[in-house]
Amino acid sequence: MTHILAIDQGTTSSRAILFDRDMKIVAVAQEEFTQHFPASGWVEHAPADIWDTVLRTCRAAIDKAGIGATDIMAIGITNQRETTLVWDKETGEPIHNAIVWQDRRTAQICETLRADGHEAMVTEKTGLLLDPYFSGTKLKWLLDTVPGARDRATAGELLFGTVDSFLIWKLTGGAVHATDATNAARTLLYDIHKGGWSRSICEMLDIPSRMLPEVRDCAGDFGETLPEIFGEPIPILGVAGDQQAATIGQACFEPGMLKSTYGTGCFALLNTGDTPVTSRNRLLTTIAYQFNGTPTYALEGSIFIAGAVVQWLRDGLKIIKTAAESQDLALAADDSQQVILVPAFTGLGAPYWDSDCRGAIFGLTRNTGPAELARAALESVGFQTRDLLEAMQADWPAEDARAVLRVDGGMTASDWGMQFLSDIIGAPVDRPEILETTALGAAWLAGMEAGLYPDQEEFAKSWSCDRRFEPDMAEDRRDARYAAWKRAVQATMSAR
Repeated sequence: MTHILAIDQGTTSSRAILFDRDMKIVAVAQEEFTQHFPASGWVEHAPADIWDTVLRTCRAAIDKAGIGATDIMAIGITNQRETTLVWDKETGEPIHNAIVWQDRRTAQICETLRADGHEAMVTEKTGLLLDPYFSGTKLKWLLDTVPGARDRATAGELLFGTVDSFLIWKLTGGAVHATDATNAARTLLYDIHKGGWSRSICEMLDIPSRMLPEVRDCAGDFGETLPEIFGEPIPILGVAGDQQAATIGQACFEPGMLKSTYGTGCFALLNTGDTPVTSRNRLLTTIAYQFNGTPTYALEGSIFIAGAVVQWLRDGLKIIKTAAESQDLALAADDSQQVILVPAFTGLGAPYWDSDCRGAIFGLTRNTGPAELARAALESVGFQTRDLLEAMQADWPAEDARAVLRVDGGMTASDWGMQFLSDIIGAPVDRPEILETTALGAAWLAGMEAGLYPDQEEFAKSWSCDRRFEPDMAEDRRDARYAAWKRAVQATMSAR
């Protein structure tokens, strides 16, 4: 057995990537699926779409590689985090569509809990804020809203899980109901200091604890697939939420190392070692990874809209046909126009956490066209990243905390975008040779646990840089551009 299969179940698509014994990619399959928007600020996925696209892409990648299940030593899973599913324990039938991490329908629940004085307790235990982003209030909404759900959950008939748990349960034929520490840490229900589900938070949200999955290390035994799925049973040996998997894939194993992933959203994680740093700037304290029962912590900043702003250019405005065209348009933009787009389509994430504000465009003129809008869209990702890094530096002012930013995700293929990012943060940006760092992290977890891949130290030595982007913008211009962004954000927030 010489291969590892990584399942990368994302917000807009499912992907399967096969890695060989040298951690090189040998086959990739990807399939997008439908996004459902039943109301303003609501986002759902059909669980059947998640499962079917995972199955099809796994089988397609195996076929492309020309191998069989007997050649695959293990499976690693990485997934969109916080997205919430509830299903019947016996039949596996979901009781509702999956409620996606971007969904804001529980804003009023969060506001009520905050007004009742619960946020300090929640933050102390979980490192998170009372925000619709996280799974806990989504789960409460499902139990409160779906007819009969709460009674069935109390009777032990229903199971809750994030996408990893749902896939593990399906792949193992219901034999394993488990998650890993990184996904558990994003639910709003997990005490990251004690390493277990919080009874007090579950009681606050009226969530029966018997619904919750068992929490395990990132590298460990998560059961094996049913033989009929791939032809032979394959052990599942690695699991991590997508941003933590990217942190692992970027080999950010030392305190002070920083990575930012640009997918549908943007997520920056700063490794703080064995110290859970409490943010004073509304960042999140979370678990970067957990091995042998010992968590390594991180500060995280979450941006809701990154690559999704390019999808908006394509699918909403229809000014581009492919994502790659956004860079060409940005290059053609009139530099004298300073158009600023605040992409708060589903509210603003860190460090603002404003569920109610919506997107806005500033600086429009009669000459503003598709090129200027495309550039403003790409620049918004750089501006939001600087927001996160400024907050991180204030929370954890280590000298090397912002020395270099390692980046990954689909948007990093844009040289223009990465140069602007380096310019606006005033620091080098390193793009790795392997851009599929999320899948690589999941594959390494499974391969390391299986004994096929090297240990943590040797894996870190294998990381290599494709290109470093150095800042090339005058400091006064950088500061002026960022100040204009801050004014635009404040105006957007005040328009609630």
